[in-house]
Amino acid sequence: MSESSSLLIDPLRLNALLGEASWRFDLIAVAECPSTNTALTRRMADGAPSGTVLIADRQTAGRGSRGRTWIASPEASLTFSVLWIFCGGLARLSGLSLAVGVAAARALARCGVSGVTLKWPNDILYRDAKLGGILVELDAADDETARAVVGIGLNLRLPESIGETGGAALPPAALEQIAAAPPDRHVLLSSLLIELARVFDCFAVAGFAGLREAWHACHAWQERPVRLLRDGRVEKEGVCAGADVDGALLLRTADGLERCLSGDVTLRPQ
Repeated sequence: MSESSSLLIDPLRLNALLGEASWRFDLIAVAECPSTNTALTRRMADGAPSGTVLIADRQTAGRGSRGRTWIASPEASLTFSVLWIFCGGLARLSGLSLAVGVAAARALARCGVSGVTLKWPNDILYRDAKLGGILVELDAADDETARAVVGIGLNLRLPESIGETGGAALPPAALEQIAAAPPDRHVLLSSLLIELARVFDCFAVAGFAGLREAWHACHAWQERPVRLLRDGRVEKEGVCAGADVDGALLLRTADGLERCLSGDVTLRPQ
């Protein structure tokens, strides 16, 4: 057992906290893995059911957006991935990462953490600093079924090491800075899973359009001037007008209202 064994996630305790939602999840806790998304994707290939949750107390090579890595330890972070299977093709899952952000913001609010905002397409912020991240990876099981592996990482303490390719896009934030009494990891994770199930249910019926208003209410940079960067170079400048019904970024530029769907675009305040 490691010196932080008392901090490890206990699936039995977590299952009890899930209450009526417990039947929707199959909880798996591991002491360590390189990446929860990678480990869960392998289990998906072996037939893991929808609702499988993989929690890693220590993540040694977690994957974030644009090739960044997320180094996680129990005392400093909460990292997990959820497998969810949706009816319909991959096109119906457009905007899913934004919907997941809504669930994360709601869960944090349930735990007494106010002021959390979201940045398109997959960042969880507090006062323009990065509190956490979302990584959604999609797979078409067949023409009628799409599978999503949804990874979430949250900073409980300021990270000692987040090895990011090309440097950190945003300064880090942590729950220890925000909340006088940061929530217990089991309570926080149970709230996240409960809210994810609710958001997934809504998304399955209405897509991102059904959650668009809620996302806009949390949007960190709504109506703020921004630059769109690709590979470190400025591609467009304008005012961020939110997200379209399919999750595309809306940007008001000198040429009018433009849509951006590329996951490689990074936002920066001007």
